[in-house]
Amino acid sequence: MPQNRRQQRSERNAGLLLIAAALVALGLANSPLAPAWHELLDQPLGIRLPRIGMLTPHNAIADGLMAVFFLLIGLEVKREWFVGRLSTPAERRLPIIAAAAGMAVPALLYLLIVDGEPSLLRGWAIPSATDIAFAIGVLALLGRHAPPSIKLLLVTIAIVDDVGAVIIIALAYTADVNVVALAAALMLAALLAALGRAGVRRLSPFLAGFAGLWWLILASGIHPTIAGVLAALTIPLGEAEARSPLKRLEHRLHPWVMFGIVPLFGLVSAGVPLAGGVAAIVRPLPLAIIAGLFIGKQVGIYGAIRAAVRLRLAEAPAGANGIQIYGAALLCGIGFTMSLFIGALAFPGQPQLVDQARIGTLAGSLLSAIVGFAVLRLARTTLASADDEEDAAELFASDAED
Repeated sequence: MPQNRRQQRSERNAGLLLIAAALVALGLANSPLAPAWHELLDQPLGIRLPRIGMLTPHNAIADGLMAVFFLLIGLEVKREWFVGRLSTPAERRLPIIAAAAGMAVPALLYLLIVDGEPSLLRGWAIPSATDIAFAIGVLALLGRHAPPSIKLLLVTIAIVDDVGAVIIIALAYTADVNVVALAAALMLAALLAALGRAGVRRLSPFLAGFAGLWWLILASGIHPTIAGVLAALTIPLGEAEARSPLKRLEHRLHPWVMFGIVPLFGLVSAGVPLAGGVAAIVRPLPLAIIAGLFIGKQVGIYGAIRAAVRLRLAEAPAGANGIQIYGAALLCGIGFTMSLFIGALAFPGQPQLVDQARIGTLAGSLLSAIVGFAVLRLARTTLASADDEEDAAELFASDAED
């Protein structure tokens, strides 16, 4: 099987597995097994950690394994920034503009709907996230109805979006900071970077350093998943080398993260009781998240792309029309993994609000996935033929005239 086809199949399967994990979580949370399931997730494992206290399966996944997820994100961002799809200013411009608007507009819409309610203000970042695995899984199901340029646009926006989410987590969801532990973490990161510059190419010192960074960042009061991104930045890319340490680690981690850690996080995080029916959705918190993901994302991203192309700040994706770009903007409203993660950080010790945030995230992500899939499935595919060689900017602009 050709490598490209194997990659597409892998992406589709990862997305389907994540969806299946969410459905299983919902089934467990709304079945007689719910009490036993929650008891299992909160079972003490006999290990005490700084800030966390007694380790449980739930925080082992949310605070431990998710750091590996963020390590993979950091590796992908570094590779794309230096040798990939974000390696030139021209390539970075459109996704940065679109991702910035796609984070700002949902947050503003959220704040508008919660109307200054103090207990809900901390959730402003929940609808700002995009779940790349879920969104790419939906794209993979579309096959030829999603041109390569649409996937490229979605991936690059999600990469920039992930960077923004990491910054938000580090700055907005950190309480008191242990300066000594943070200084030690930064010194360790500097040491790892120095090892890379000195020519160390074995992965074991960097992986040991990642474990040390996790412990120190946890002790500092910053969420420990940030250690994954910090460690990724120190691992040598070695783009001129046949065996890049960064690319080797990314290649090894990818299947474990996408087929293991991400579905496992979905399994322990997506379960929420649905007994309230429609009344559970129309509360201010879930309604604000739904509106942010489904309306805010598409308005922010699609509007920013149109404005950037019209003002000649960036070029539209080649080989895609405006309807397909709109479909991609809709898929960016699939928040799922990162939105669930931020929702748990936003309302610590408030399980009712966390459950409401989960309901809003699941409903908004599902709505975005269904409508985005339908738009792309029904959109006209742009043909790369001699009779249809309008450049992308003209094709995009012409949608308003059709």
